[in-house]
Amino acid sequence: MVRLTGLVAFLGFILPLVIGQALPLYSSSRWILDANGERVKLRCVNWAAHMETNTPEGLHRQSMDYLVSWIQRQGFNCVRLTYSIDHALNPSATVRDSFTKSATDANVPLAAMQGLYAQIQVKNPWITNSTTTSDVFAALIDKLFAVGVLTILDNHTSKATWCCNIDDGNGWWDEAFGYNSFNSRYFNTRNWLAGLQAMAAWSQSHPGVVGMSLRNELRQFLLQDLNNRDDWYRFIKQAGDLVHATHPDVLVIVGGPGSATDLTHLRRRTLDTSGWKGKNVWEMHAYSFTLTFPDAFKSCDVVKVQYGFWNGFVLEQNKPYTGPLILSEFGVGMTGGDRNGLNEQDDRYLSCLAGYMQNNDAEWAVWVLGGSYYIRQGEVDKDEGWGLLKYDWSDWRNPAFPGMLGNMWKVTQWPGKN
Repeated sequence: MVRLTGLVAFLGFILPLVIGQALPLYSSSRWILDANGERVKLRCVNWAAHMETNTPEGLHRQSMDYLVSWIQRQGFNCVRLTYSIDHALNPSATVRDSFTKSATDANVPLAAMQGLYAQIQVKNPWITNSTTTSDVFAALIDKLFAVGVLTILDNHTSKATWCCNIDDGNGWWDEAFGYNSFNSRYFNTRNWLAGLQAMAAWSQSHPGVVGMSLRNELRQFLLQDLNNRDDWYRFIKQAGDLVHATHPDVLVIVGGPGSATDLTHLRRRTLDTSGWKGKNVWEMHAYSFTLTFPDAFKSCDVVKVQYGFWNGFVLEQNKPYTGPLILSEFGVGMTGGDRNGLNEQDDRYLSCLAGYMQNNDAEWAVWVLGGSYYIRQGEVDKDEGWGLLKYDWSDWRNPAFPGMLGNMWKVTQWPGKN
């Protein structure tokens, strides 16, 4: 870790030369700005690291250096790196022990997980039997930063496992009104706050971390959230205050209920973000299957109205709730269809969503980088058909996909001009 500490100091020294923007980042009206007041548009890819191994996926297929370089060469300037509260509260667990433990946690053969771990050491020989999961997170964030790619840390789950189902126990605070074990048995509110604080403190040593998402896809079930959203306002404020007090430089990223699809309550009751003034960013998720945005009429115009009604309205300037909005998850099945690899539903969805995003020039993070998972829902080394990368993590699974995003890659709007 001595070498990593030296790397962090070096990265801080060359910051303006590396990324062309002065940190920290701020929010002002609907924009994210750097320390010089210049607009920063986040164009991110999700990298999963929140499941049973608590290790960034794909290191058994490629070296970390290769994957970092690949991300930078495609034009991404940001990674949304997911993590679990299990990891946040146990950062000293070794990668070796995490892979051993994951066999029991996921009920998969130990030999299979030991085999994956052995492959990681072949592709990334710097990972030894004493390397911790926190060491791997640190190395990844610092390597990304060295090539000008920023990191958003996203608390994806409490228990390290695949997300999201309504019965996975990670959906809603256990201290909130209407507790049920299906949705909340692992979502310990006190541990969540402690985990956020731990990651905020840890991130101070890694200047590439520019934002922290408080929780992925908050989702209510049965009697939950039937108290005027009081629990959302209460716990989000506690978390935002805590993160900012611990690490004042990072953006605080907030999603609504309904799996990050509903911010409509902000119209009638604003969230008190004074505890992280100038740092608030809203987030939303949108997929072709998202119930909040049905495409029953196969009309893009209707779908765009829904995007705006439920979330996009926060981009309207000079309102109490105005703020930047990042589409922090969207994606499609990459192959098997007759429309540049996409099926008809995903093609229609992506074309419409890309049009909406281009018109608003908002931030985004596509799901997901990886071509596979160490474990997903009881299957070892599972292929990810939505992954940008092939199963071997070598290159684009669908080379046509980046072109489908059109001008989402570009900055087309600026403060004072739009």
